[in-house]
Amino acid sequence: MKKVFLLVSVLTLALFRSQAVATPSTTYWTPMTSDIQPYGVWHLGIDNYFTLQKKSDDATPALPTDTGLTVGVLPFEKIQMEVGVDFLSPAEDQFVFNAKIGTPEGSLFEGSPALNIGVFNAGAKTTGPALSRTDQNIVDIIVGKTLPVFGCSCRFHAGGYIGNPNALVNVNGEKENTGYMIGWDMGIMQEKEPDGGEYYKWVFAADFASGKNAIGGGGIGVYHYFTKNISVLAGPVWFNEEAINGKWKLTTQLDINW
Repeated sequence: MKKVFLLVSVLTLALFRSQAVATPSTTYWTPMTSDIQPYGVWHLGIDNYFTLQKKSDDATPALPTDTGLTVGVLPFEKIQMEVGVDFLSPAEDQFVFNAKIGTPEGSLFEGSPALNIGVFNAGAKTTGPALSRTDQNIVDIIVGKTLPVFGCSCRFHAGGYIGNPNALVNVNGEKENTGYMIGWDMGIMQEKEPDGGEYYKWVFAADFASGKNAIGGGGIGVYHYFTKNISVLAGPVWFNEEAINGKWKLTTQLDINW
């Protein structure tokens, strides 16, 4: 077990030293999930956040479209890692980078929870007003566990985060760079594909991040899986500080693995 944690520590330090190029898997609004892309499997995600009102007093009626590309890079069962990049548009600074490494459930010992550590929202813009910078460089730690509830597969995740105090701030420019995150998802209507792969056709998901900053907020919605590799998510997202992200939005998220 000591060797496992030593390897996690070494790889994590390497990520922070090199400003890792990655985008983490997410539950809904936050990266509060123990999911990590399998080795050699690519993931494309296209996330939109918008309002349906024809007229609105919201100063931020929509957030930039987030197109993310992720790939699994470690060929091991007990330690997995993903890296990638997010392209934001329209936005002045369009790229942010993240990574995640962790151990799946049951890999450390029988019944062990999943353990993840990662960095997200690491960008190149390190000057200017805090809310316009992209170097939030947020480090998160995630603990996840699957529990049977009413005959369904429910996963619960919890953890904390800490970011760059010069970039992760409140609306007054004061540091707001620490907090907690929680996530939950439940799959129903299990399906089988011709190759024997199994997946849930419908997945309910919800998450939340504390803090009156750019990442503070949460949402609840439903995934529909057309196949085990193609899904669409839809639902509302709300924010802890409307002065930063505006009022609540609707989100649609397309996810494709290959």
